[in-house]
Amino acid sequence: MRLSLLDRSRTRAGRPDAEAVTGTVQRAVRAERLGYERFWVAEHHAVPGIGSGAPAVLLAAIGARTSTIRIGSGGVMLPLHQPLVVAEQALVLEALHPGRVDLGLGRSLGFTPPVRDALRRGLDDPDTFEVDVAELRGYLDGAGAVTARPASVRPVPMHLLATGRGIPLAARLGLPVVVGGPVLDTDDVTGVLADYRRTFRPHRGSTPSVTISLDVTVADDDATARELALPEAWAMARSRQTGEFAPLESAASIRAATWSDQVRRRVEESLDRAVAGSPATVRRALERLAERTGADELMASTSTYDRDALLASDGMLRDLVG
Repeated sequence: MRLSLLDRSRTRAGRPDAEAVTGTVQRAVRAERLGYERFWVAEHHAVPGIGSGAPAVLLAAIGARTSTIRIGSGGVMLPLHQPLVVAEQALVLEALHPGRVDLGLGRSLGFTPPVRDALRRGLDDPDTFEVDVAELRGYLDGAGAVTARPASVRPVPMHLLATGRGIPLAARLGLPVVVGGPVLDTDDVTGVLADYRRTFRPHRGSTPSVTISLDVTVADDDATARELALPEAWAMARSRQTGEFAPLESAASIRAATWSDQVRRRVEESLDRAVAGSPATVRRALERLAERTGADELMASTSTYDRDALLASDGMLRDLVG
């Protein structure tokens, strides 16, 4: 499998949000040196635990500090933007960093009702995602109702971040699909992806492509890796209780906190599902996942409180997959 990274600019408790953004750029520079295929960033708005809601701005900074690694969004939330504006942002990035830009597209409307209100979006708004994706592709292909500028000699590749219903859409539109989260935990993921490949409708010579995205934490031993994965599992479990996705906390502070039975169960379930362990443990888990999905690429979305441990995990993952 090809190997890539998705960095969500996770904030840390007690540290400025700006460190999350500069840390993302530094991680991208190192990922290029390690030989990763691509480096993607995310779009999340007004979330305490995530420092960046502007992928195009962050990618411009990353592109200026790198020279070979592909850069992209994982993803731009298309329902929050006009397709022409998204096309223009992607084309400016392509002009600055030719042949290196990917456009990953998602459909999230925002984490909480106040955020959706601030974005002028509601859960009851019409779902125009498929139409908007087609319109956006027209602008990127140079076939839109107007010509998006700067015009490019090559289309910017589009990828669809897919939940269950998004996978058939990717097949209908002839787009690569990025699959993560609950979809990977389902028993029928093999059949779902087989259907994607079988029903795929090529667009300008495109072929089916599956990227799996999940947290992968590698350390010297299983116990250390599990402890490194704890802050993300804790933040996720607490968000379901508080409605707020919080900055990462240290494992020591988490262990010292009061855990409800429900939070404890959710944390343990999350850690049990995570791909976290020694190189040998992670290799076995990834081999099983590759067999189930036939994936062409792994995009590791790992986050840890300890930045040095995160960079070490990136290096160990590259070594075992490479």
